[in-house]
Amino acid sequence: MNATATIAPPGPQHMRALERANQVRLARAELKRRVAFGAIEVGEVILHCPWEAHGMAVADLLVSQRRWGQTRCRRLLARIPMSEKKTVGSMTDRQRHALAAMLSSAEGRRAWSATSWVTGSLTRA
Repeated sequence: MNATATIAPPGPQHMRALERANQVRLARAELKRRVAFGAIEVGEVILHCPWEAHGMAVADLLVSQRRWGQTRCRRLLARIPMSEKKTVGSMTDRQRHALAAMLSSAEGRRAWSATSWVTGSLTRA
């Protein structure tokens, strides 16, 4: 009846959680920055899935590329039945390889470049 329980102060665990969240935010921002500057390819990030990209949405990663917006991202992901909110870490190997192949083939022939969308819309008009 006289059992005493020691209660850990809430401060240290809360502070550790905040530190971890800040560390993840900074790492993701650095990853997005490297993708934007072309230091690392999005296909490579998708295939290898570093820890900072594990919980990141696929759309966030795609949009971090130069000249990529929501519309372009949606059009690409519509070709593979995949939600924009799907996280990189939860993708199957098949989805990873399919998306990486689409991105690499798009880079090679510039099928997803901004100019092809403009010229394609002008020729259709």
